[in-house]
Amino acid sequence: MPEPSAPPQERIHQIIRRLRSAHPDACCALNHRNPFELLVATILSAQCTDERVNQVTPELFKKFPDARAFAEADRTDIEQAIRSTGFYRNKARHIQEAATVIAYDYDGQVPDTMEELTRLPGVARKTANVVLGVAYHKAEGIVVDTHVKRLAQRLGLTSHKDPNKIEQDLMALVPREDWIDFAHLLIFHGRRVCTSRKPDCPGCILNDLCPSAE
Repeated sequence: MPEPSAPPQERIHQIIRRLRSAHPDACCALNHRNPFELLVATILSAQCTDERVNQVTPELFKKFPDARAFAEADRTDIEQAIRSTGFYRNKARHIQEAATVIAYDYDGQVPDTMEELTRLPGVARKTANVVLGVAYHKAEGIVVDTHVKRLAQRLGLTSHKDPNKIEQDLMALVPREDWIDFAHLLIFHGRRVCTSRKPDCPGCILNDLCPSAE
């Protein structure tokens, strides 16, 4: 059985295989019906739990059903609708500004390239990767959220703290066909087993592959 010192490619294949076995239900936890709703939900998820976002978005999308509705809304109405997600003023501004571009420059359709998405207000690589991977099934990168960052560091897959550098390290290790699933798998494992404050190392399926295991 591969140890943490095993060749990187052999080790990463074992990590992916075991995580798939442990979390067969790993997927995007943000409820959405189309790429635009996913984009908005992902912006809302910054510094907020997916559970809270999923509580907010049904009413939010009922009130503002598409990009044009957000673009033409009174921003204070958006702010009040998303207040419980935190940082609501910045989030409302980013959502409305992105929605304006989507509504009037892209005829209401969320663009499907990394270059176009990251030009939208409030959309960096993490959000773009979520939309591209989940909505469009395009593997242009690997989502690096707090769970992915923590687990990548604990597993010795990166020594960096900057999300963009972590993403580059992971992209070099993980086969491209696994890029989309890999983030979901780490996120689910981070929530269920390798938590921030009290990781369950004895009960972890990656225990013998992890240099941080207690």
